[in-house]
Amino acid sequence: MELVLIRHGQPAWADDHGTSTNDPGLTPLGARQAAKLADWLTREGQLPFDQVCASPLQRARETAAALEGLLGVEATVQDWLREIGSPLEWEGRPEDEVVKEIDAMRRRPREEWWDGAPGGETFRDFHQRVTGGLDAWLAELGAREHRFDPDHLWDLPEDGPRVALFAHVGTNSVITSHLLGLTPQPWEWERFPCDHSGVTVLRSRQLAGGAIWALEYFSDVAHLPADEVTA
Repeated sequence: MELVLIRHGQPAWADDHGTSTNDPGLTPLGARQAAKLADWLTREGQLPFDQVCASPLQRARETAAALEGLLGVEATVQDWLREIGSPLEWEGRPEDEVVKEIDAMRRRPREEWWDGAPGGETFRDFHQRVTGGLDAWLAELGAREHRFDPDHLWDLPEDGPRVALFAHVGTNSVITSHLLGLTPQPWEWERFPCDHSGVTVLRSRQLAGGAIWALEYFSDVAHLPADEVTA
């Protein structure tokens, strides 16, 4: 079984007037990143995808659309793939004000990180939403974690599907951490900081009477020239 975690292309967090939005589409560069990613994913020699799933947010949907066009399929929207929810009051605010608030939050003590941004989704709720949604979705594919197993072994089908998931740095970081059996931290996206349109692959391996998830590669941007790689 293989999960291909894809971060969206570069988003347009603010318009030409410097006004922020919580659900941006892609910049022109982000659209080029998505197109080159789709071409790379469908290049001769690449395995086909059995499923394509995407977050409902615009930047993820627009990134997935490039692959949908080449494959002639429509991604299944999975609400649990959404990024951690930003405060509603950030919508329409000047971008420089929002950036200052985010910078200030990075200096908070660890325990306060669990609360997320004031007025936004807490990291506790975000982590529960993503891991709960992931586990339920995997169970539909015949994949279940061994209960109370300190070694984090899974029951996984040997011929499981290859799935592309178009999401976000926070969502993909929580998925990666959860499947590798790591202790949750309220800054998951800081320890798995993938680039825009970066590709991370988690592949199952059978062992010890069960299976594990292995990190095959992380934030691969081989489809992009160096001057188009953004974080």
